[in-house]
Amino acid sequence: MKLGLQLGYWGAQPPAGVEDLVTAAEESGFDAVFTAEAWGSDAFTPLTWWGRGTSRVRLGTSIVQMSGRAPTSIAMHALTLDHLTGGRFILGMGVSGPQVVEGWYGQPFQKPLARTREVVDIIRQVLAREAPVTNDGPHYPLPYAGPGSVGLGKPLKPIVHPLRPDVPIWLGAEGPKNVAQTAEIADGWIPIFYTPKSAAMYQPWLDEGFARPGARRTRDDFEIAATCHLQICDTPEATQLVVDALRSSVALYMGGMGAAEANFHNQVFVRMGYEALAGEVQRLYLDGRKDEATALIPDDLVHDLHIIGSAAEVQDKVAAWEDTGVTTLLLSFRGADELRRVAELLA
Repeated sequence: MKLGLQLGYWGAQPPAGVEDLVTAAEESGFDAVFTAEAWGSDAFTPLTWWGRGTSRVRLGTSIVQMSGRAPTSIAMHALTLDHLTGGRFILGMGVSGPQVVEGWYGQPFQKPLARTREVVDIIRQVLAREAPVTNDGPHYPLPYAGPGSVGLGKPLKPIVHPLRPDVPIWLGAEGPKNVAQTAEIADGWIPIFYTPKSAAMYQPWLDEGFARPGARRTRDDFEIAATCHLQICDTPEATQLVVDALRSSVALYMGGMGAAEANFHNQVFVRMGYEALAGEVQRLYLDGRKDEATALIPDDLVHDLHIIGSAAEVQDKVAAWEDTGVTTLLLSFRGADELRRVAELLA
């Protein structure tokens, strides 16, 4: 199992100390560095800015929101970054949710699986550069000939010859159908709540995708990049402080990342066996009672989602994650010294 640095997306201001973190990851043998986006900072620009000083680590997005750009625009980013990094780029993408897609990007959310399939196919056409790019699908028709068209659209090939025709495409996916499709059409999967306790739930969904005719990968060469916060704590009291600090982020995803009618993160917790808790946390969170919602998150759930404890406990927990089939563990850190300590412990 490889280690990756998860930088995530920005809060109210650009985070401090990131260049030191990236340098530490490069020097400490980490395999990759990833950036993310929500509805603030984008994923590509920070990855390019902070990755410019690296020469070895892979650089990936975890994740780019598909509705924010045309598929060919995403492919242009991938083509460009793959050249600039010397073939070290990983394109991680996801559909996001209806609140963001329709509220922020002004795009329809319906049929996310079909949209994903079209996006991936178009990007692969661009990167293959075998013929002018076309798409007959209803969501991203190329050339466009619908309402408002002047009828002059022409199929095109990218001017730049891609460095690699097979830039890895990893998809963020949560539900059974989406995970199965990811195993079918992608090179890797970026789950948001893949843990030692929940891993068994996903295996039949993955197997369904691998078994489909024309599946791109098998379980042997498919990557699973799970994200968690890892922190070595020298005392039980320090461990508890970290658990308490992480409780609010669990409550946010369980209760606040989506509408009552459609919160895909909430549904993952339901499938994990927390149906009653997920319902109550969501109710309180959407009522504006965030502190009460956060207080309901049990310690055991935080420990399942993250790796926190003494050095020996961290080693055991990392081994447990690896045993579930995780190929890359994407970790968040507070500082470079903490990253180096973890790298030394797990070397």
